[in-house]
Amino acid sequence: MEQKAEIKDIMQYESDIWAVADDLIAVSIKQSDFPTYMMPFFALMMLEGRMRNAVAKVKEKYHLTPEENPDDFREAFEEEGCGFNEYIVMQDKTLLKICSNDTTFEQDFGYYLNAFDKDLKRLLGIGRAGEEKFLNMDGIIANLRGKKILLAVAKKWAAINLAPYTNSDITTLEEHIKRRWADISASTAGEQYTPDDIISLIAEIVSAKVDKPKNDFIHIYDPTCGGANLLFGVADRLSRQSGYQNIATYGSEYNDALYALAAIESSFRDKSFISYGNTLTKIPYHNVPFDVIVANPPYGTKWSGYERDIKNDQTGQFAGGLPAVSDGQLLFMQHILWQLGDKGIAVEVHNGSTLFSGDAGGGESNIRKYIFDHDWVEAIIQMPQNEFFNTGIYTYLWIMNKNKPEERRDKIALIDGSNGWTLLKKSKGDKRREMRMEHRQAIVDALLAFEPSDICKIFPREHFYYNKQFLTLTDIDDNGCSVLNTICPDGKVKVKDGEYRFDEDRNTMIRVASGESVGCGRFTFKNKKDRKTGEVIVETYIEPSYINDYEIIPHHFDEAENNEEINAFMQRYVFKPYELGRNVVGVELNFNKEFYVPEQLESVEDILAELAELEKEMKGIEL
Repeated sequence: MEQKAEIKDIMQYESDIWAVADDLIAVSIKQSDFPTYMMPFFALMMLEGRMRNAVAKVKEKYHLTPEENPDDFREAFEEEGCGFNEYIVMQDKTLLKICSNDTTFEQDFGYYLNAFDKDLKRLLGIGRAGEEKFLNMDGIIANLRGKKILLAVAKKWAAINLAPYTNSDITTLEEHIKRRWADISASTAGEQYTPDDIISLIAEIVSAKVDKPKNDFIHIYDPTCGGANLLFGVADRLSRQSGYQNIATYGSEYNDALYALAAIESSFRDKSFISYGNTLTKIPYHNVPFDVIVANPPYGTKWSGYERDIKNDQTGQFAGGLPAVSDGQLLFMQHILWQLGDKGIAVEVHNGSTLFSGDAGGGESNIRKYIFDHDWVEAIIQMPQNEFFNTGIYTYLWIMNKNKPEERRDKIALIDGSNGWTLLKKSKGDKRREMRMEHRQAIVDALLAFEPSDICKIFPREHFYYNKQFLTLTDIDDNGCSVLNTICPDGKVKVKDGEYRFDEDRNTMIRVASGESVGCGRFTFKNKKDRKTGEVIVETYIEPSYINDYEIIPHHFDEAENNEEINAFMQRYVFKPYELGRNVVGVELNFNKEFYVPEQLESVEDILAELAELEKEMKGIEL
């Protein structure tokens, strides 16, 4: 009896895939460009492998063959929903077979590529008619042909046979490859790639917070999905770990290649939709009440290119206002909350600027205030540094909940997960650390407990609000006197030249004749023209000196209590006469301030004891 050849672990193909890099290096293709040249072929082999899987399934399930029952076979195959390629499905002509004949390779390869259905050709970038390149297969092939390595590269890819593996196996390999791309090329996949440990944490938070029957539908959305590793990673973990089987995934992406990868992967999933375009202006999914939204929007990306569209938006998704055009993170945050269902949970990755950028009354602060006013923030989690592939900065998870339990309303948890990490044996770009299961579990436990601990602090919502209270100060001299109290009761007085001088050391006006101080003030001058002579006369005045200033004061939701706080602050800290001006309420968060631990200084006794011990040691040396 003939034994079947043992199928090797699919992850062994990872090294075979990266062997292609040798050919690219040989013709001076930069390492940062490797993903551009490799993504189209990897997508090609994924499609071929999955189509061959579907062919085997149709043969076994329906006892049909493309040779004997071409029409029925094709109809049954198309029901599998994995696209179509005449060469692969009906003629069993794989890339490996095409590459076996050097003489006919170019012609057969062309037929092979053009045999894909219209949608897949669009995503692969084959025979494209529009402006979008997507995976730009035509352009990559032309470049490789020009460098005389097209056949060599195609042969290496053709040797990667993914047909014996399940869709889940192929997805696993795909995630490892995309992670490697993120490692070497921050300008492509790395911009949007979320590390696996962070995806696991987000999925574990979502699993802990979603409160729906296991047989209900869960609608998950990622408005900046990139290659959809975060979107599909969370969906798969919800299915495997939490038992939710009815999951629909929705994504949106503007990068051509990343969109194409996400859309191709989406085609092998039930109830999965990926939209191409600018999420903020296109609004791909208007009427879907999402149960879960996850996102890792780009940091510090300008939105000036579509500023007019944002300012003219009629959807109401930016009800909190607009941030500076230099960073669109808070636009995505508002979009996410606008798309989130009434009982939905959102987990978003941001850098620190969304916590504190902008002044009270400015766009960023107003957006935070709008979100806090609605009590949509349940927790903010500080992540370790050096967790992402292309940045070493601190990042934060915002946990947004439109259906906070009664006991959590008007409260926000700050969770410090920055110390929960293990050093990687080998760095991956800027990623030098990872969060293991025990680190992630500590964060999830703190979120679920919602109680003060060594890594968690619970604050009332109003703790993050502040008054920016404007005021006008009347300047006074060293004796606490202003000219307003002496020579300027009406606010201004005309004086003779040389009658007064200003003493800078004492910050006061001096009456020259008597040398007496009349209080702090300032000179002003006015030109006056004599009507008869036409002579210009300069008139000198003294008026009080005023200073425009502001103070940052804690804010209270209760108006009377807030006014009392402002007045008490003024009485305690302001020592000059003042008049209150307008008050602007701002919102900001400062993790360093909230988790600051003062350095423990040694006592004088301990320091003296150490000095005495050192003195004994020094005497011993001298001997």
